[in-house]
Amino acid sequence: MLFNSIDFAIFLPLVFILYWFVFQKDLRTQNALIVVASYTFYGWWDWRFLGLILFSSIVDYTIGLQLKNVNGIKKRKLLLWLSIVINIGFLGFFKYFNFFVDNFVQAFSFFGYQIPSTSLNIILPVGISFYTFQTLSYTIDIYRKQLEPTKDFIAFTAFVSFFPQLVAGPIERAINLLPQFYTQRRFDYRSAVLGLRQILWGLFKKIVIADNCAELANEIFNNSSNYGGTSLLLGAVMFAFQIYGDFSGYSDIAIGTSRLFGFKLMKNFAFPYFSRDIAEFWRRWHISLSTWFRDYLYIPLGGSRGGVIMKVRNTFVIFIVSGFWHGANWTFIIWGFLNALYFLPLLLRNKNRVHTGDIAENKLLPTFKELRGMLLTFSLTVLAWVFFRAENISHAIQYIMDLFTGLLKTTNYFKTFSLLFDFSPMLILIFGIFIIIEWRGRHAEFAIYKLTNYRLLNTLFYYTILFLLFIYSGKPQEFIYFQF
Repeated sequence: MLFNSIDFAIFLPLVFILYWFVFQKDLRTQNALIVVASYTFYGWWDWRFLGLILFSSIVDYTIGLQLKNVNGIKKRKLLLWLSIVINIGFLGFFKYFNFFVDNFVQAFSFFGYQIPSTSLNIILPVGISFYTFQTLSYTIDIYRKQLEPTKDFIAFTAFVSFFPQLVAGPIERAINLLPQFYTQRRFDYRSAVLGLRQILWGLFKKIVIADNCAELANEIFNNSSNYGGTSLLLGAVMFAFQIYGDFSGYSDIAIGTSRLFGFKLMKNFAFPYFSRDIAEFWRRWHISLSTWFRDYLYIPLGGSRGGVIMKVRNTFVIFIVSGFWHGANWTFIIWGFLNALYFLPLLLRNKNRVHTGDIAENKLLPTFKELRGMLLTFSLTVLAWVFFRAENISHAIQYIMDLFTGLLKTTNYFKTFSLLFDFSPMLILIFGIFIIIEWRGRHAEFAIYKLTNYRLLNTLFYYTILFLLFIYSGKPQEFIYFQF
């Protein structure tokens, strides 16, 4: 079920009414309703995978209880690895089986041996990468004795399958979200209003910004050999804003929807394109995944505590694994590798924690140094996104080569401007206003957390957003991160 669909527009108010007006007095019944609603939401795509998420819940619930009762370090490690192997095993089978088989066959073919391919027609369960990491955080935190296991199976199942963030995050930690299912929720009008406001902005980013950027980005990437350098640059920038509007828009809708039901999810995006270096970018982009890898992979490997070799190794491990998490394609691995290269100079010079506050703090505009850092970081990010979007490595390399060589040919500029204005002059204006609003709201939880002190202006703004959603909702597209 898509957030930007009629189905969800009917589903959400129905669950909201049942939650607050029928089952509001009984916490366990409310949690059971969340489970039923979440399984309905997830099964809307393919009901066959409901058994997979239920099995994953049963496994980690049971192992969590066993970890509580076992004191021996060997037995505790065995239980932890049992959870890791089962969860990563399912993820590996559905997501990476064909990738490893195909590359295994190609490796032998390189040496002159022909091995018959055994690729399977495997359907990737929506959101498996997200809820797998969510359940793993539960068992790992119990193993570390940072969290007490729950005996409430309904609450635990609700935590694993919580529908607002089930299929594309944020990847919540059990230590944050699970306790919220133990306490009675009270309807908070202000929180609900903020939730609706955040949902509205998330839908705007998805439908108006991302989906329209996707049309132009798809046209250019799918026919890249027909375009010059400036048009290829435009396509790369459009994809950068497509993936930001798409994924951060989903997170906004998920967090806003959670507010409607009395839950607080972690912030997943903090205006990453206003970052002054790549380290700051990764503290602001997909925060739930970045911090997950930091806490459960990077720090256990030694983090930044060892010598130079260990620092370099851990940096490349964390970024390459992050790239591979996104998909079974070498393009994602190269994307992770590139980001590791970007990050490494900052780490080796101990400058990866220089920019921890917001850009242009208490100022209207950035300084020249901040602007220069922001533009450089955005340019490096856009370049890496080419590998993320390209069909394969050769396509990405050819795209980048044509981009740089084509920029030297001034005859391409007019064609690019023509392409952009033929696409939609109105969207260019909307796009500019969107960037201004994001900049203005960069210190808040989300861009329109607070607008003005004038109710009439605020109301006019919200109705304008609704009007734009109606105008540009003709070609709904799935969220990019559903494939991960």
